Amino acid sequence: MSDCLFCKIVQGTIPARKVFEDEQVVAFHDIQPQAPVHLLVIPKKHIATMNDCEADDAALLGHTLLAAQQVAREAGLADNGYRLVNNCGKDSGQLVFHIHWHILGGEKLAGLNPKNSPVSE
Repeated sequence: MSDCLFCKIVQGTIPARKVFEDEQVVAFHDIQPQAPVHLLVIPKKHIATMNDCEADDAALLGHTLLAAQQVAREAGLADNGYRLVNNCGKDSGQLVFHIHWHILGGEKLAGLNPKNSPVSE
């Protein structure tokens, strides 16, 4: 998709602070972090939302989640824990319509409250 911000990151036309990349997945720092560590993990294939995933995407989705696990471990989050979040659709807060997961950590995170930020203040 020519107008997708994350597709442009995959293509290299928009810079990102990448922390991981392989043939199928890219992970990079969020430009508006909501926690001391806030990374995004995206498949290189454009899929707009979780609702747009098909059975043929199962292996890619599994690979993306395993990449998220590796990225979290390499960021030093595995021992104390981290939050892995996928927002689906505009009412969930999805801003970029290219499926992605947020890795949030680096501090004790507050419980999820839809009226407040997902991290402690």
